[in-house]
Amino acid sequence: MTDAFSLDSRLAADTHPVGDLALCSVLLMDDARFPWLILVPRRPGLSELTDLTPEEASLAFEEIRIAVRVMQALAQPDKVNVAALGNVVAQLHVHVVARFRSDPAWPGPVWGVGERKPYPPHARAALLERAAALFLAA
Repeated sequence: MTDAFSLDSRLAADTHPVGDLALCSVLLMDDARFPWLILVPRRPGLSELTDLTPEEASLAFEEIRIAVRVMQALAQPDKVNVAALGNVVAQLHVHVVARFRSDPAWPGPVWGVGERKPYPPHARAALLERAAALFLAA
């Protein structure tokens, strides 16, 4: 018998739900410094991309491609970074981060740079609504 999927509490604490794709839940990282989506496959016990079945891996890659396109439309960044680290949160999740030459971490990684700056509630609500609409249209 398999365990039910549940989102890691650290991801839940730092993000807001955008919606669900076929495989992954899409979350918005609550850090206004960097437009940042996180995709989490809704399968229990995954920590590595290689834990996905070949079919799930193919679907996950397509959902990452969709998330990159959504991020490009949402933020019009100079670059979109995609990463699956899992050093702090072991649950498999993929970061899709909009990067700008003017952002405080450029050209280095966003992790460990300054302190997270939560979105103001009205800006977060507007961004979540726009992101959800872009995913629906994708």
